[in-house]
Amino acid sequence: MNRFLSSLAGGLEPYVPGEQPKDKKYVKLNTNESPYGPSPKVLEAIKKAACSDIRLYPDPESSILLKAASKYYDLPEEMIFAGNGSDEVLAFAFAAFYSGKNLVFPEVTYSFYPVYCNLFNVDFKELSMGDDLSMNSMFMEKAGCGVVFPNPNAPTGEMLDLDVIRAILTANKDSVVLVDEAYIDFGGTSCVGLTKDYDNLLVVQTFSKSRALAGMRIGLAFGSPLLIEGLSRVKNSFNSYPLDRVAQNAGAAALQDDEYYSKMQDKIIRTRGKAVSRLTGMGFCVLDSCANFLFTTHSSLKAKDIYKKLKDNNVLVRYFNKPGIDNYVRITIGTDEQMEILFRNLEKILEG
Repeated sequence: MNRFLSSLAGGLEPYVPGEQPKDKKYVKLNTNESPYGPSPKVLEAIKKAACSDIRLYPDPESSILLKAASKYYDLPEEMIFAGNGSDEVLAFAFAAFYSGKNLVFPEVTYSFYPVYCNLFNVDFKELSMGDDLSMNSMFMEKAGCGVVFPNPNAPTGEMLDLDVIRAILTANKDSVVLVDEAYIDFGGTSCVGLTKDYDNLLVVQTFSKSRALAGMRIGLAFGSPLLIEGLSRVKNSFNSYPLDRVAQNAGAAALQDDEYYSKMQDKIIRTRGKAVSRLTGMGFCVLDSCANFLFTTHSSLKAKDIYKKLKDNNVLVRYFNKPGIDNYVRITIGTDEQMEILFRNLEKILEG
């Protein structure tokens, strides 16, 4: 039996998420969660949904969420798909559109992509980055096959503008181009509107970052009705009820309280700007970011040592032990108070 199980899963290298330690309390700046709570209206919707109706299966179509998303994004419901977090939506997309085919994505990007490729038998190529870790859009234009990339990119924070995305879509018109917009609300321009003009564009978003619902697991996809039908076929072949009643109502309420979330996003963007100045003043090189994190390296300190010393002092940042980025740390933007704790600890580390 052990040999049988090993033959099934032994070749898979699973995604490794950021630390969620339980041993003590940390200033947690490692998994790009929102430092602020969800909207009070969302919390009220959760309370109302947590009633005796939980005994019933949820709406398999997530109608209340799709209706709210249709109004918010100005798209018909048949162009929107809801799933159990954007990771599940991405998995459905890899299974539906790339299984048994060729795919390209940046060499430095979301590390779940190669995991999905190995799981769903996708032949993939990682595209080399610029010396500044920038995405090479020309390589994506010349792909001649499926293309996937986050915008802004993770973990670098780089943002491609809409003209570049249009060029990638036009050059690969016979393949699905997937744009992962997990961090789009922190200074980027969404390409959801382009789904009306490009049948080969699929855009994926999450409620885990800017809408402070990482623990609720809500993801959306936007695309032509044909692409959405493909996602639905995979979903209904795997799990007809991916989003529970509480999550559906929480997601709808979040889309209906844009005023609250816009204020929270603006606070994070302001804190990010101040953090760049502070880090630069300490001798860090900080990549330009349109996300709720910063990717940074220091001229004289090793990233691994910075990560370990911060953790010893109850501050968590993300360290990637991978070639090309193993001297960078990724810092989630927290509250001003959390960032001040980070800076005080960094100053002590720099003092030796």
